[in-house]
Amino acid sequence: MRLRVEAFALIAAVLTTAPVAAETVSAPRYGSYDATGRASWYGHELAGRRTATGKRFNPDDVMIAHRSLPLESMVEVTDVDTGRTIVARVGDRGPGRADRVADLSLGAARLLGTNKRAVARIRLRALTPGGAGPGLILAGASAVAPVARPITLDPHAQYRVQLASFSSRDRAQALARRFDAQLRPAGRLWRVERSGMTADSAKALRDAAAQAGYDDARILHQD
Repeated sequence: MRLRVEAFALIAAVLTTAPVAAETVSAPRYGSYDATGRASWYGHELAGRRTATGKRFNPDDVMIAHRSLPLESMVEVTDVDTGRTIVARVGDRGPGRADRVADLSLGAARLLGTNKRAVARIRLRALTPGGAGPGLILAGASAVAPVARPITLDPHAQYRVQLASFSSRDRAQALARRFDAQLRPAGRLWRVERSGMTADSAKALRDAAAQAGYDDARILHQD
């Protein structure tokens, strides 16, 4: 009788134990790779191009480009400034710049919270097979939702919209073509802007850029 009671107690415990949610995973299995450095991100300006895996690039995928980590392997990506951590897939080769440790896709940058910065300082740690899946936010990560700030514009004034800034002229040109905008050099950066716009058209362009992932697009007074 005692054995039967203990068996029923064990079954009840198993059935009533809540499954561990993905967001509460606290002990990922790490490989040997561990590096810290700067990372930028790329988005819709390169959508559809072939990656090193042979797949077409989808800006919303949670992935990174890395020079040596195995393609389709998983990495833990941490924003050094905020401590926020995600898991992403190695889906491409890069970055082209020697001072970058990786490039993030727009989807990864959004999840990590770095998509409003041209460059972020990150830590990369390789995960062993069977670990956490892409897009996972690990335990201890905190998310802060961006707050949209209303802008009051004069309907009779002229404005320009600064869509984004890039260190790569080719990427800036690709985005400029997409939004029929122009390039403006700013030191080592290339700014993508469109000028001579009314208040309504400027708002529409800013919203379209934000929808495409360029959340730092802003409306400025016409020079």
